[in-house]
Amino acid sequence: MKKALKILGILIAVAGAAYAAYVIVTKYIDSKKVVIGNEAANYVSCSCCDDTFVSETVA
Repeated sequence: MKKALKILGILIAVAGAAYAAYVIVTKYIDSKKVVIGNEAANYVSCSCCDDTFVSETVA
């Protein structure tokens, strides 16, 4: 019985360490993500894709 509790304690300690590592890595990755923001505010139209685009070059 004592040996089983010791093994169970070791398993719980390993699981706790793995969870702590997961939380630390997740927080680190989240802090490195770049916040792009509102895509509509950052939108720049390209007139060359418009149907009414008239090229200034002479062919």
